[in-house]
Amino acid sequence: MRKRLGPAQTIFLGFLLLILTGTFLLSLPISTSTGRRAPLVDALFTANSAICVTGLTVVDTGNYWSHFGQIVILILIQIGGLGYMTIASLIALILRQRITMEEKLAFKEGMDQFSMSEIAHFIKQVIRATFIIEGLGAFVLFLYWRDKFGLAGAAYKGIFHAISAFCNAGFSLFSTSFQDYRGDLLINITIMGLIVTGGLGYTVIRDIYHHLRKRKHRHLFLHTKSVLMMTAILILGGATCIFFFESINPTVFQSLTLKEKILSSFFQSITARTAGFNTLPIAQMAIPTLLLLIILMFIGASPGGTGGGIKTTTFLVLICSTWATIKRRRDVQVFKRRIPGEIIYKSFAIFIIALTLVIIVTFFMLNIEGKGLVAVLFEVVSAFATVGLSTGITPTLSSAGKLLLIVTMFIGRVGLLTFAVAFTQRKEEPLYRYPEERILVG
Repeated sequence: MRKRLGPAQTIFLGFLLLILTGTFLLSLPISTSTGRRAPLVDALFTANSAICVTGLTVVDTGNYWSHFGQIVILILIQIGGLGYMTIASLIALILRQRITMEEKLAFKEGMDQFSMSEIAHFIKQVIRATFIIEGLGAFVLFLYWRDKFGLAGAAYKGIFHAISAFCNAGFSLFSTSFQDYRGDLLINITIMGLIVTGGLGYTVIRDIYHHLRKRKHRHLFLHTKSVLMMTAILILGGATCIFFFESINPTVFQSLTLKEKILSSFFQSITARTAGFNTLPIAQMAIPTLLLLIILMFIGASPGGTGGGIKTTTFLVLICSTWATIKRRRDVQVFKRRIPGEIIYKSFAIFIIALTLVIIVTFFMLNIEGKGLVAVLFEVVSAFATVGLSTGITPTLSSAGKLLLIVTMFIGRVGLLTFAVAFTQRKEEPLYRYPEERILVG
């Protein structure tokens, strides 16, 4: 009998197929501005970075790739941001085909959803919300850039950067990302708004919308409140620390006005957790700032969103579990609600697997590339968390180093547990339990 693929295997193979398709298209001569074939490893790296909505690049996106190549990258970003299961399910709905139970399970796994009920309705909401938010962002950017780049150029750049920002991809058509706009309030607010909205997750967006507009329930879900609280704390805390660290060592802040310093601090605090845009030269930042950015990248966005990392709610559960242990409490509580043991175990598993992956890849990268620890660790965490910020060493990496980052990005986008489950066979629970005995820890 033919072995059926489980949800984890479906997601794994789906992303892999999209990456290979993107690699083939980007390796065509029409994809480069010079008309020459891109090296296979560079095409693979770019396609993988786009579908994983990371933003790490080995070439200048705006200059190296032709309009065809850029459009391929943009399509991959959009698919990666939505999740390929969303696209596949939408096509099935358009063709009026029934979504099978296996597809529903894969969708639930890929989108970090709680329930399989009303999957079709949720997919439509996801598509609608995505295009509305991206459309509004693109329109604002179009109005801002139309005098500088003309109608066609402004529309193209507005659409590209709006999709890249909402999907938390960090790909930019500008060689220095948004460094030329570090003091522009409209550009900063628009890009930051798109990044934060995309990083919150579709479940949170829907819950907030129903709460404010339709009044379907009085209170926000615990998940929504947790995501909003952690997002606010990380943004404000990160911006404050970046401003403080860079003010002590004013290499980057030396020629900036107070307005530019504040905007840049908030911009980098937001992009460090989810998207790879930058308004400050990352390579010139102080070591404490780089370490802070590594921590923010490792935490990442929220479940069901377009960003990576271990996720904000995972970090919250880890903190609350540690606090409960210190206070010798039996239950882990968040907003006067008890967190199930299954969620706690899953959070610690994600953290341990993520930390192990980062350490192993960093170890191999240090031996292969021979570069500094902070720069290599920064690049590895940026790849794992699908952020895309870089100290500038990515284009100089060897083929082996690039392949290591490709695998890291892929695992980070597919999901740590999904990747692990895809290569393990689920065993039935035994009908017995072993005797309990204590060991000393701590």
